[in-house]
Amino acid sequence: MTHDHDLVLRPTAAQREAALNPPPGRTGGDLVVETLAGLGATTVFGLPGQHALGLFDALRRSDLRYVGLRVENNAGFAADAYGRITGEAAPLLLSTGPGALTSLAALQEAAAASAPVLAVSSQIPTAGLGGGRHGYLHELPDQSASFRGVVKSVHTVRTQSQIPSAIAAAWESALTAPHGPVWVEIPQDVLLAETTIPVVTGGDAFPEELPPRPELTAVAAHLLATAARPAIIAGGGVVRADAAGKLRQLAERLSAPVVTTFGGKGAFPWTHPLSLQSWLEDRHTTDFLEDADVLLVVGSGLGELSSNYHTFKPRGRVVQIEADLGKLESNHPALGIHADARLALQALLETIEEPREDPSAPERVREVLAKVRARIDGQELTLEQDLLASIRRALPSRAPSFWDMTILAYWAWSAFDPRGANTMHSAQGSGGLGYAFPAALGAAVADPTSPVLAVSGDGGALYSVAELATARQYDLNVTWLIVDDGGYGILREYMTDAFGETTGTELTRPDFVALAESFGVPAVRTSPETLTEDLTKSLATPGPSVVVLPAVLRMFAPTHLGSD
Repeated sequence: MTHDHDLVLRPTAAQREAALNPPPGRTGGDLVVETLAGLGATTVFGLPGQHALGLFDALRRSDLRYVGLRVENNAGFAADAYGRITGEAAPLLLSTGPGALTSLAALQEAAAASAPVLAVSSQIPTAGLGGGRHGYLHELPDQSASFRGVVKSVHTVRTQSQIPSAIAAAWESALTAPHGPVWVEIPQDVLLAETTIPVVTGGDAFPEELPPRPELTAVAAHLLATAARPAIIAGGGVVRADAAGKLRQLAERLSAPVVTTFGGKGAFPWTHPLSLQSWLEDRHTTDFLEDADVLLVVGSGLGELSSNYHTFKPRGRVVQIEADLGKLESNHPALGIHADARLALQALLETIEEPREDPSAPERVREVLAKVRARIDGQELTLEQDLLASIRRALPSRAPSFWDMTILAYWAWSAFDPRGANTMHSAQGSGGLGYAFPAALGAAVADPTSPVLAVSGDGGALYSVAELATARQYDLNVTWLIVDDGGYGILREYMTDAFGETTGTELTRPDFVALAESFGVPAVRTSPETLTEDLTKSLATPGPSVVVLPAVLRMFAPTHLGSD
């Protein structure tokens, strides 16, 4: 059996001539950008630095679009979002030492969320490699060691001839399920030196498919088809695999209620009769899932947030489909199927041919949602719910939104209707601050035809406020909603509940409206009553904008601590 990628294409006479006589003035940096372009990249993110100048100079001679941010970590968040929105590997260009290390938190989020980011960093000159203390600027004994526990794979280059193959291997790694960030590092002198290596004219990187084992699919199909009370937990793997349509087909064929994790928002229609929505931090939902005699978990590792803080204890059989081998059966024994969600769901659809009729399923879903609603309504948290409703009214249905680690985002994880797969994103993978705004910028680069919403608290906003300059420089269609409560609101709640008082949670902050306007970004101070109107206007106006909402919000009471 011959595959297309097994064929060896012979160069034409013109290609042979170009290879034998490459144009002068090219450097190792050109090999990097030529390889990226040959693999299909069109846009790169990053920040220049002294050791990476050869790389950035080569951009000038390429057709790649460069989007430069003000902080390396924010550049990483932008690349992360670009990868999530497009499904492509997003190149992130960095310099050595401090520049590289500053991106670590963003790469951790990309790893947790399986976002394909291809980080290319410079290194100290070749003569300084090997762990000695040579005194080079930015020198680390082993720079790659700082990244090896964060990214999917590390690719070290020592000569120019290794550049195309190393980047192609990294590209393939980033896009093989589960997607994730990868790391390539190239010494400064290798990037700067003139090269006689032929121009890189094409790419040869084919991500490996991850199909399910057929004998496991057969067992899973039998369990689900004969279950009395099947249920489904759909995680981010469904969204990343573009498998929402197949999930819906399977759920309807099985009459199986579906709950989506916070990373899987949009994997199943919010208002579908079988939709339990995303109320995972609620004991009523947890009880319902525990009562399932067969539970299909697809694209989720059932981590802390997805298991109601590990209080979820399934009593029935669990079937887990997961592309990340590290997540497979890591929290609960299961029939583990190591596979891409799309391929596995398709295999189940082909195996389960007869529909399973259960007219009671929609009514059982309505009962759970009614219990959840009654619990929330009993806590007198109308402000928070009204704010989410205002945002939903203002945000166009298919427009993406990016949420920081802030109280309103925690509400949105459970209560916000994303109205489509791959439209709602947050930093809940690793839980770092400062994600929303730079990520929204990356999404706006990926699709300039749609407005993008970013939601931050005032504490998180100060992590990325410098990127207002980036938003203005590239005229990106991002509206930034900043909920200003004068501090780290959720930490204020946690500390008050735990200790009766707070430490380090109260913040002096700027006048965000005046600050945004100093960057040339229009801004408005809004209120809960005018939020829909002000957001609608800002989202409809091309270019960046800021909407500041002074408000102190509260979280709904947790159920994992024993309250109800």
